[in-house]
Amino acid sequence: MRRHSALAMIAVLALAGVASAQDSRPGIAVAVWENGGSYGQDAEDFAALGVGLQQMLMNEFAENGALRMVDRSQLKTLMDEQDLGASGRMDESTAARIGKIVGARYFIMGSFIDWYGDMQLVARIVNTETSELVTVSRARGEREELFSLVVQLAQGITEDLSLPALPRQVQQEREERAERIPHEAVRLYTKALLYADRGDNDRAIELFSRITQDFQQYTEAGEALEQLRSGT
Repeated sequence: MRRHSALAMIAVLALAGVASAQDSRPGIAVAVWENGGSYGQDAEDFAALGVGLQQMLMNEFAENGALRMVDRSQLKTLMDEQDLGASGRMDESTAARIGKIVGARYFIMGSFIDWYGDMQLVARIVNTETSELVTVSRARGEREELFSLVVQLAQGITEDLSLPALPRQVQQEREERAERIPHEAVRLYTKALLYADRGDNDRAIELFSRITQDFQQYTEAGEALEQLRSGT
C-alpha cells in the first residue's frame, strides 16, 4: 500500500511540476538544513534550526515577486515518501531529480554550524537542469544575529545566481526589520515549525500565538498560525 501511495503522490507532484512550468519565473526549492556539527544548545534546538532556516530562507525569497517558491509542505511530502533528506542521503543528482519533480530550477541544500553561538550558514545550490552544483553561498555571525544572517544569505544567493534582485529600498527594509526582531522570537518560531512538522499542532499553535502576542512585528508567525488553524 505504501508503494502505491508513494507512486500516487509522485504522480500528483509531477502534475504540479508541469503546471509550474507554465510560470516562467525561476522556481526555487529549499531542503531542511543539516546540522554540520553544532555545540552549545540541546538537540531539539538544533533540530528546530533545520526546519527553521529552511522556512526563514523561503520567507525571504517569497518577498521577491520575480521568484517562485516551492511549497515546503509539498517538498516535505515528496521527500518523506521517497525516504530522502536524511544526513548523507542528499547529493546533487538527488536534488536535481527532486527539483525537477516539483518544478524548481534551483534546489538549495543548506547546512549550519552553531559553535557555542558562532553561527556559520552554508547554502549549496544545484541547477536541476544540469544536476551541477552551481554556487556555494555563506554567511557567518553571532547566533543573536541569525535573522540578519538569513537575510544576508538570501541576498547573496540572489546575486550569485544572477536572479532578479529586490528593489534596494525593500532590501534595506528587510535588513532593518531583521535587526529589530529579537532572537527569542526566532527561537520560538523555529521550534513552532518543528512541532508542526511533527504533527504536534497544539504546541506549535501555542508558540506561534505567543510570538504574535509578544513580537507583533514577526508577521510570519501570524501567517503560520492562521495556516495551521485553517489546516492549509
